Amino acid sequence: MFIAFEGLDGCGKSTQLDLLFQYLKTAGKKVIKVREPGSTEIGEKIRAILLDRNLNINERTELLLFLASRAQLVEEIIKPALNEGYFVLVDRFADSSVAYQGGARNLGIENVEFLNTFATNNIFPDLVFFIDIPVEIALKRISKKNKDRLENEGKAFLEKVRNSYLYLSNKRENFITINGEKTVEEIFEEIKSHIQKFI
Repeated sequence: MFIAFEGLDGCGKSTQLDLLFQYLKTAGKKVIKVREPGSTEIGEKIRAILLDRNLNINERTELLLFLASRAQLVEEIIKPALNEGYFVLVDRFADSSVAYQGGARNLGIENVEFLNTFATNNIFPDLVFFIDIPVEIALKRISKKNKDRLENEGKAFLEKVRNSYLYLSNKRENFITINGEKTVEEIFEEIKSHIQKFI
């Protein structure tokens, strides 16, 4: 089973992914976790370029770099793991590009969805957990960290990202929106209630 965690930086998705990883391991399931961009040698090199605050990256270049990292991740790790019966948990996947580059960078949601299909060889998550928080809370949570290139984009950009995610949540049946203002424990209970149907 393939499960993605999505949301604005600071929403708590990485924490929830780690909790689910431990939960599935304890339940005796085969499980791996990966992140986007990254988790392969090529992907990590692309990640370093994408998050470099000193680089002025064209929006189309940015999208294509994300897609290149994603294509490598699918072929090298995700597809083999799914074929071997693993639960694959990914911190961001195709919908991040839809929200960030398609919506916030104005490259077009449909354009990015088309390119995602090519990059992933039509392999997409069975479930997407979108942990939704207001932009003000996201900015407050990431204010204390050393922000990367995308985290430095500011409020108007992040509002577009969030609105794109909300658009997807109304469009897709496998897209589960969770209130990220709840406690870590409450959010995880909600995630577990969805996962238990499959284990």
